[in-house]
Amino acid sequence: MTRRSCAIYVVGIVCAHLLIIGIGLVVAQVFRTLIHNRLKKEITLTEGSRVFETWKNPPPPVFMEYFFFNVTNVDEFLVGAKPVVAQVGPYTYREYRVKVNVTAVENATKVSAYNTKTFVFLREKSVGDPAVDAITTINIPAWAVMNKVKGSFWKSSMVSIWMNSIGSGLFTTRTVDELLWGYKDPLLSRIAASSPDVEEVFGLMYKKNGTHDGEFVYHTGEQSYMDYGRVESWRGQSQVSFWTSNQSNSINGTDGSAFHPFLSKDERLYVFTSDLCRSIHMEFEKDVVVKGIPAYRFTPPRSVFASKEENPANEGFCVSPQECLGTGLLKVSPCRKGAPVVASFPHFYLADHKYVAAIEGLTPKREHHQTYLDLNPTTGVPVRANKRAQINILINRISGFPKTRGLNDTIFPVMFLNESVVIDDASVARLNKLLLIVTVVSNFPLIIVGLGAIMLVVFIILLVRAHKQKNEVKRIVFTKAVYAAPTTAEEDTSYTPVSDKEKDDPQNGTYIGLTPTADLKS
Repeated sequence: MTRRSCAIYVVGIVCAHLLIIGIGLVVAQVFRTLIHNRLKKEITLTEGSRVFETWKNPPPPVFMEYFFFNVTNVDEFLVGAKPVVAQVGPYTYREYRVKVNVTAVENATKVSAYNTKTFVFLREKSVGDPAVDAITTINIPAWAVMNKVKGSFWKSSMVSIWMNSIGSGLFTTRTVDELLWGYKDPLLSRIAASSPDVEEVFGLMYKKNGTHDGEFVYHTGEQSYMDYGRVESWRGQSQVSFWTSNQSNSINGTDGSAFHPFLSKDERLYVFTSDLCRSIHMEFEKDVVVKGIPAYRFTPPRSVFASKEENPANEGFCVSPQECLGTGLLKVSPCRKGAPVVASFPHFYLADHKYVAAIEGLTPKREHHQTYLDLNPTTGVPVRANKRAQINILINRISGFPKTRGLNDTIFPVMFLNESVVIDDASVARLNKLLLIVTVVSNFPLIIVGLGAIMLVVFIILLVRAHKQKNEVKRIVFTKAVYAAPTTAEEDTSYTPVSDKEKDDPQNGTYIGLTPTADLKS
C-alpha cells in the first residue's frame, strides 16, 4: 500500500469519526446541556455567584422622570366644563437602588433584603426648577379627607367648615418639590391636632427618598433556576390583604430586577410591585436588540387592568361591587390609607376611551406610554426597561360638601412617572463575553460536524485525484503498447527508388517507394 493510499484511508476514517461523533452530540445536546446547567448554577442569589453583587447594587444608571398635569380651567370645571390639562415635565432624578441588610435564610435557599431608593435631581435632564415651577392640580389631602368622612353628617359638616375657614379648596397650586417630597397641609394639620395618627405632611413621594418599603424575601434559585429572584414574602407575609380574593392577594413573580435564565417567548412573566400592592403579568411582544445584545420584549397586556366584565379574574381587585372601575384603571385606595387614588398607564393608555375623552389634553401613545422590559433570553438579564404609571384621583359629588355639587364622576390625572434603565457599556462587555462562551460551547458539536464535512470534501478530492492518476497510468501503458508494435515489421519492409530517372532527378528530388520484401524476392 502506497503512502498516498494510506493518507486517503486515514482521512476517510477521521472524517467518519468526526461526523458520527458530531451528529451524535448534536442529537444528544450534551454540550448544550452542560453549559446550561453550569449557567443555572452561576445565576443564583448566593455569595460568590456571577450575579449576586450586581443584584445588590445594580451598575446601570436608573432615571426617574416625573410629568405633571397642570389644570388650566379650574373655575370653568367647577361649574361643569370639561377639564383641560397641559403636561409639564420631565423633572428627572437619578435613582440609586441598593439592597441592604442582605441575609441568607432557610439554609441559604432564600435571601432577605431591603430595597432602598435615593433620588438626586438632574437639572440638565429637566424642563425647569422643581423648587420654582408651580402646578395647579387636585388637592389630594382635601379629597382624601372628604372621602374618609363621607357618610357621617357631623364629620362632613365639621370638615366642610374647616376647609372654608382655612381656604382649602378642591384644587391647589404647589411647586413640583412640594407635590413630590411633601408640604405641610393646613387641613391635615387641623385634623392632626386631635388625631395624632394623622400625618400633617403630604407628598406623592413623601418618605420615599433614602428609604425602603419593607423587607423582601427572595428565592436564590439554587433549588430551581425557575425560582431565581422570585419573591417569597413582603413585610413578613406571603400574601397581601388589600383585595377581595386569594388570587388577587397572591404575591407572584420577581420584583422586576431579576428574571430566571432561558426565557421562552410563550411564558408569562409575573412582577410584584409594592407601589400597586399587587402582582401584574407581562407577555412577549417582539424581538429587539439593545447595544448588540438580543432581547425579548415583554409588556403588560390590556387584560392586566381590564374590567371584571372583560377579565373576570380581575373581580378580586374591586374594592367593592359598587367601586369596580372600567378597563385600564386600578383603584389602589386599600393600600393608600383610603385615599381615592387610581392607578393607570400614562394618558390612560390601554384604557377605555371614555376616560381619555373626559379630559382635554390627553393623547395616549404606545411609544411614550407603554411599560416594557427587554430581557436577554439566555441569562434573563434586563438590558432595557421602562416602567410607566399614572396617578389619578377619583372625584365625584360628595354629600355634605357643597363645593362638589356640580361635579360628575371623573378620573382626574395628577402625575405620571417613567422609571427607565439601559444596560451600561461595562455590563454589555461582560454579558457579551458570557454569551460568546455559551454560544461556542453549545455549538461545539456543530464545529465537529463542520470539521467532519471539511474532511469529507478532502476525502472526496483525494479519491477523485487517485482515480484520475490510476486512469492516467493505464492510458500511458496502452499507448506504449500501440507504438511498440511496428518495430517487428521493419524487417519485412525495404525502401527502393521508383525509377532511375526519378532517383537522379535533381529538380523533383528523390522519390522513395515502400515495397514489401516479399515482392522483391518475387
